[in-house]
Amino acid sequence: MFELIYPIDPAPLMPGVKADCAGKDEPDGEMVPVVDVSGLVVGRAARAYCHGGSRLLHPVVHLHVIDREARLFLQKRSEKKDLLPLRWDTSVGGHVDYGEYIAEALLREAYEELRLTRFNPIYIGTYPYRSHTESELVNIFATVGSFELRPDPEEISEGRWWTFDEIDQAMGKDILTPNFEMEFIRIRSKLLALL
Repeated sequence: MFELIYPIDPAPLMPGVKADCAGKDEPDGEMVPVVDVSGLVVGRAARAYCHGGSRLLHPVVHLHVIDREARLFLQKRSEKKDLLPLRWDTSVGGHVDYGEYIAEALLREAYEELRLTRFNPIYIGTYPYRSHTESELVNIFATVGSFELRPDPEEISEGRWWTFDEIDQAMGKDILTPNFEMEFIRIRSKLLALL
């Protein structure tokens, strides 16, 4: 599995992030690691700074939850989200907090978003994703089984199970997030191989 490599001492704040205000614009002062594509942590910055056009590469986790009927659970992003509100997206997705490792972030995000605690995460891969507002190092996982999912209404406006055909029909119609569409195409056969 891919893992982050933290320095012994705290990584420096990235240029443009002031030490006296780092993270104050984020709930609970949310700071994220800034990384290179190998996972080496080279700095830290507020999440909003990374999304504000700086395009600093920062790690995220994605979990694809699949049931035994070959359906994928998707979440509809809350209207409160700063990026792509009300678009359908990966079952679970979130940022790795500074000081956290990939597995810790995955377990935390799965609980926060779906109250999912008992699952076997299978590592699928890692890739850099760049959009006009951000750069993420995406760590993909999947899990298969029968789950009782309880989406958090603060994070997710709704959630439901989708067949792969339904996902195919929604592609390119501004229903799904662009990152989900690209990732689904990339890992579709790997997800089906888990069944």
